[in-house]
Parts: sequence; structure tokens; C-alpha cells
Amino acid sequence: QVQLVESGGGLVQAGGSLRLSCAASGRTFSTYTMGWFRQAPGKEREWVAAITSSRIAYYLVSVKGRFTISRDNAKNTVSLQMNSLKPEDTAVYYCAAKTSQDGISNSDEYTYWGQGTQVTVSS
Repeated sequence: QVQLVESGGGLVQAGGSLRLSCAASGRTFSTYTMGWFRQAPGKEREWVAAITSSRIAYYLVSVKGRFTISRDNAKNTVSLQMNSLKPEDTAVYYCAAKTSQDGISNSDEYTYWGQGTQVTVSS
């Protein structure tokens, strides 16, 4: 069982930055693929980024070059550094964990989810 707790959301102006963190419980954190998803009002949940146990990172095209996902296995945390934020990045951001390294953008493949943290980007 893995419990995930996100933090770091907030209100920021367009062009600004935020850093989201996700703290995970459990002894096998290093073996999980970790992902970030987001859901804007009235829209479906959207995959944003993922990092495998081998530290290979993948990004949604619209955030590549602006967002950076990283993990610290010693601290059982995964982070999402978000720069050059745009109003369209406004959403609730969720951290998720899965055991395999395939299907990284498919929310159905993720077993564990955090409660989400709100990110609001004003224009």
C-alpha cells in the first residue's frame, strides 16, 4: 500500500513558477513509476509527466521545456517544477504511482493516487 500526499499548489501569475511535491509512504517507492496528472474544471483528467524507476522522464508535449519532473528516492518524494506557467495550466494536479514502466500516460494503469493540489494561473 502506498499513500501519496501532494503539496505546493497555489495562485501564481502567468509566467511564474510553482513547485509541486508528492510525499509517498512505503518501502518500495524507488521501484514505482511516478506520474503527475491534472484535471481542469469540466475537462477529463490529463497526464502531464512521469518518471520511471530508472529516472527516465516523459512529458506532455504542451509542458515539455517548461515542466521538470524529478524524484528523490531517499526522501520518497517526487516533484514537478513548473515554469513559465500559463492560464491553461490551471487545474487540480494529482500525483500517482504504478508498478510497471509501460502505459505511463494512461491513468487507468496507476494504482495509487493523491488527493490533489490546486494550481491557479492568472492572466
